Amino acid sequence: MNAPHFDEWELTGRTRRHVQQHAQPRFAARPEVAAAFLALREAALADGIDLLPIASYRPFDNQLRIWNNKFSGEKTLYDQAGQPRDYASLTPPERVRAVLGWSGLPGATRRHWGTDIDVFDRAAMPPGYHTRLLPQEVAPGGVYERLHAWLDVHIARFGFFRPYRAYRGGMYPEPWHLSYAPSAQAALDAYRAQGVDLLARVLREADMLGRELVLEMLPDLFRDHVLSVDTPDAG
Repeated sequence: MNAPHFDEWELTGRTRRHVQQHAQPRFAARPEVAAAFLALREAALADGIDLLPIASYRPFDNQLRIWNNKFSGEKTLYDQAGQPRDYASLTPPERVRAVLGWSGLPGATRRHWGTDIDVFDRAAMPPGYHTRLLPQEVAPGGVYERLHAWLDVHIARFGFFRPYRAYRGGMYPEPWHLSYAPSAQAALDAYRAQGVDLLARVLREADMLGRELVLEMLPDLFRDHVLSVDTPDAG
């Protein structure tokens, strides 16, 4: 397969022309990503795992809403262990980093690319359970421990990897976050080529809380939260 092309609108989530919406299960992704994910899901079902997306493509405006809710303190901020943080005790730069530990920066999250999908196992959920996507769920004894042991073995065969397998100074580890390597690498290469300038231009036009602080921090944030990811050969 030839590497896909991403323009600046697709890289920054300001269009959805590069993704298709699926109803059963419900998610949105690039066509080649969706095909690979559905094949992965079929293999999981054969082993008793009901693999479902809980997050996939997300447009810029939705990511901006998440950012504003968290930066303002309206939504809880969590530390790397999944424990709530004391919002009032954080300086503004610490709040920026706290938000970005678990949520991508608007205009720079991999969610915009249509290449990444967060997953859970519906078959493992106790009655009334609500997935939270926190470390406790994937730890030994956690509700999704078996799911992630299975993913460790099988995702590479379908072209997926975990970009946030380890903490590299940006996003906290997210084992539930799967990325389709052939397409995601093309997007990352395209973003690297355009660099911070594209992201700064998009954010200057956004109704974003803490915008000037983010723009001041942007070179470091771009390095840590866009470029510093695990590679496909890491799993």
